[in-house]
Amino acid sequence: MSERFDKLVNIVKRLRAPNGCPWDRKQTLYSLKQNVIEEVFEFIDALDRKDIENIKEELGDMLLHVVFHSAIAEEDNLFNIDDVVDGISKKLIRRHPHVFGNVKVNGVDEVLKNWDEIKAKEKKEKPKHYLSDVPRGLPPIEKAHKLQKKAAKVGFDWPNADECLEKVKEEFNELLEAHKNKNKKDIEHEIGDMFFALINYARLSDIDSSEALRDASLRFEKRFNCIEDKLKEKGTTLNESNLDEMEQLWQTCKQKC
Repeated sequence: MSERFDKLVNIVKRLRAPNGCPWDRKQTLYSLKQNVIEEVFEFIDALDRKDIENIKEELGDMLLHVVFHSAIAEEDNLFNIDDVVDGISKKLIRRHPHVFGNVKVNGVDEVLKNWDEIKAKEKKEKPKHYLSDVPRGLPPIEKAHKLQKKAAKVGFDWPNADECLEKVKEEFNELLEAHKNKNKKDIEHEIGDMFFALINYARLSDIDSSEALRDASLRFEKRFNCIEDKLKEKGTTLNESNLDEMEQLWQTCKQKC
């Protein structure tokens, strides 16, 4: 394993060398942010499809980014891959005192509670506000969920999913009012509030909002593909069809997938 990992590190360094690849040499510590995000979502897609070969490949792509960013940082005398590996190893040991120390825990909830407490002590500077350490770069659904979950830890939460659902209805009515007035800014505002309320409701119902939306997107894709296939069977295409025909086929496809 060590030899293979070292080989990967050396390949990346070769790509970054003066006589290496122009594209790889051009990259900075900050230029590949979008690439990293795309790789993570491609990994998630492979997980959703339970595609083991693709999962393996996407893990490799993510590992490449860890090694690549570390190589760039080493060139700038900031840190190197050994520092990254050493850092995460020490963090795992620190945050699992029930495994590597003498702390006793009863179940997952206590593990998570200890993790948060240890993490808070590790921070050198106290955040300006309680929610300040929720990463700004998270995708919107994940950020909303984390903000809500953290606020709930200090008691700022709906008593139950039923009461939160009433908030969803309230936000929907406000969206209808904004739609009636045709005020784009108000519509945008109310859509945001409604999304936020729905994510809250999902959280209190023990449902992962991202997974729910991902599943809905996959259902839509399958049904739309089904429409396209049925049109091909009829010797026509999407562009040659019309909404009435596609809606009729949608209802048929909906029963299958």
